Amino acid sequence: MFSKGDAIAIDMPMTVRAVIIYLAIILAGYVVVSIADSFAAREIATRLRVSKAKGIFTQDFILRGGRKFPLYSKVLGAAPLKAIVLPAIGNDVGIPLREQDLSWKDFLSSVDYHPRPNYYSPVYNPVDAVVNILFSSGTTGEPKAIPWTQLSSIRCTAEGWAHIDLKVGDVYCWPTNLGWVMGPVILFSSFLNGATLALYQGSPLERSFGKFVQDAGVTVLGTVPSLVKAWRNTNCLEGLDWTKIRSFASTGETSNVDDDLWLSSKAWYNAIIESCGGTELSSAYIQGSLLQPQAFGAFSTATMTAGLVILDECGVPYPDDQPCVGEVGLFPLYLGASDRLLNADHEEVYFRGMPMYKGMCLRRHGDIIKRTVGGYIIVQGRADDTMNLGGIKTSSVEIERVCDQADESILETAAISVSPAGGGPEVLVIFVVLKKGFTSQPDKLKMIFSKAIQSKLNPLFKVSLVKVVPEFPRTASNKLLRRVLRDQIKHELSVRSRI
Repeated sequence: MFSKGDAIAIDMPMTVRAVIIYLAIILAGYVVVSIADSFAAREIATRLRVSKAKGIFTQDFILRGGRKFPLYSKVLGAAPLKAIVLPAIGNDVGIPLREQDLSWKDFLSSVDYHPRPNYYSPVYNPVDAVVNILFSSGTTGEPKAIPWTQLSSIRCTAEGWAHIDLKVGDVYCWPTNLGWVMGPVILFSSFLNGATLALYQGSPLERSFGKFVQDAGVTVLGTVPSLVKAWRNTNCLEGLDWTKIRSFASTGETSNVDDDLWLSSKAWYNAIIESCGGTELSSAYIQGSLLQPQAFGAFSTATMTAGLVILDECGVPYPDDQPCVGEVGLFPLYLGASDRLLNADHEEVYFRGMPMYKGMCLRRHGDIIKRTVGGYIIVQGRADDTMNLGGIKTSSVEIERVCDQADESILETAAISVSPAGGGPEVLVIFVVLKKGFTSQPDKLKMIFSKAIQSKLNPLFKVSLVKVVPEFPRTASNKLLRRVLRDQIKHELSVRSRI
């Protein structure tokens, strides 16, 4: 069906079979194209086109909460590629297939005439051979196609060993998907470190997931902060025994200190290792470490082989021992980081316009980070989430931290700033999602937020508008899309100005 080196896509939940298919594609000398199962046909088509995939493994349906959601039909609408279709339940697919496509059963039976070897010799490739094509989350336009090499798998594995202390005998669980960076990361980290990978089918928001963690004897559990917030808010883990967990890991968003304390209490107050990186780095550039004292919601060190500086507004690095806030600049020599993109200029995206430091051009990552007096690092958000309020620069994350704690009705907040339709200084707008069963008027929240921000951040900051919404727009990897909220409020202010 395929020629060596072909790109073959996987678009399905992270099941046992999906993991086997992922490993088999690499073992046989092909390249995996990772696609999240939540994407619409148009998003699938973009990824298949950019990667030049020659085929795709998928499922007939996705099962969630006892309901069936179509997946094969979305793949049909994306591209005319050959599809190998797995059943969500049972042994037979539950829908008719195109003539060119194969069921999983027929795919396996097509080699029945071959005698089964006791040992299959894998295809050996050089270290810079591509094994996986992943995509950025697309928060700033068309997703970047990022090739992972064999070195990428070694890098993320080493990080799991060094920072999370992953080892033989561990049971490692992290709800994710092969379409996002954490999918391949936990797969390689588990197997190359000799740990067991725990896979759960269903929503991690439910108590049933917590019971799975208990019954599977999970020893290392990965989360995202919004998941922890939901567990705490619904109290769905009450009565479960998570004391086999010896460490947690967290990534994807800025953590809430109170939520982290609550989570840690479920497992003898063991550490939560924060991790912040990127698909193009195949790893984190800052992380916690069990060899150092840890602080909730903070990072204690740069990761192995990663070097960084924090830049001031003129692009000049602060001294390494000085508390400061600024955009991070990464050292260009970084084990496992990308050196190419399939659909963009790698040099333009990551290096052009970055300052020189000790004879090397720094690599762009886009995070605003804060180094504290104690030397810990706190992520303040993205460079494009920086605000200028009355001539004072601050970050969305910093304001959200204060607002999240301002009233008991608050589930989460999103802070953005926009210039008025007629021009002028930026105004601060807070979007709010309320906890279930709570109601609150925007004007009242506006007063509460203003008072909290002025007392805890800066007395000159003023909230201009509060909007209560049922939920926030997010990428499929759960990243908050502040630019969507910003566009919404810009449009609203523009309409108001014309009335």
